[in-house]
Amino acid sequence: MTSRLANDELTLLHGENNTVRLRPSLRAASKLERLHDGFFNLERRILEFHFGTVREIIMIAATDRQEATAFLAYLDTVPLKHIPDVVIPPILALCKLFLPAPEKSSKPVANPGKPVSWPDYYADLYEKATGWLGWTPDTAWNATPTEIDRAYSGLIAKLKAIHGSSEDEKQPAKTAPDADLADRMKADGLDPQFDREGLRALKMKIASAA
Repeated sequence: MTSRLANDELTLLHGENNTVRLRPSLRAASKLERLHDGFFNLERRILEFHFGTVREIIMIAATDRQEATAFLAYLDTVPLKHIPDVVIPPILALCKLFLPAPEKSSKPVANPGKPVSWPDYYADLYEKATGWLGWTPDTAWNATPTEIDRAYSGLIAKLKAIHGSSEDEKQPAKTAPDADLADRMKADGLDPQFDREGLRALKMKIASAA
């Protein structure tokens, strides 16, 4: 079972008292993107249920390492066939949160920006958080990409309101990652809502190997 908090934290729950909170922080996004040389490979390993990868994701994204260690220790006592249902869907949901949520806008963006690599994109968010916004490095690393993106947009809107801008339409669009994570998952057959048939097949495979 999984619950989602307003600040984009996800809570993994197994049993009555075994929980761990996962946060899609900039630090977690940067580390996990590099874990298997890109999100594509990371997502593949999640769907194939490489338990070592799942353990690393939980440890990296956990808000409390002791909580994560205790949760993983508990999972070691649970039959393997019962684990995918608990961890795979929420971890895929976590991956979706590594890209800022789209802003609500009535005006279409003519120029979506020049594609950049994921490491460059996250470096740009860090620079905006520590440079433009004046956040400490620790605050920047613990903020989510959406939080940084919204705060930066709010700062730009404030500066425009104070100083005005006659060049609004000429301003270059924000750079964007090489592809939207959700769209990329769909294109590769990795449904962000998770393939339930695939999960059932995986559980049958695990059960037969047990």
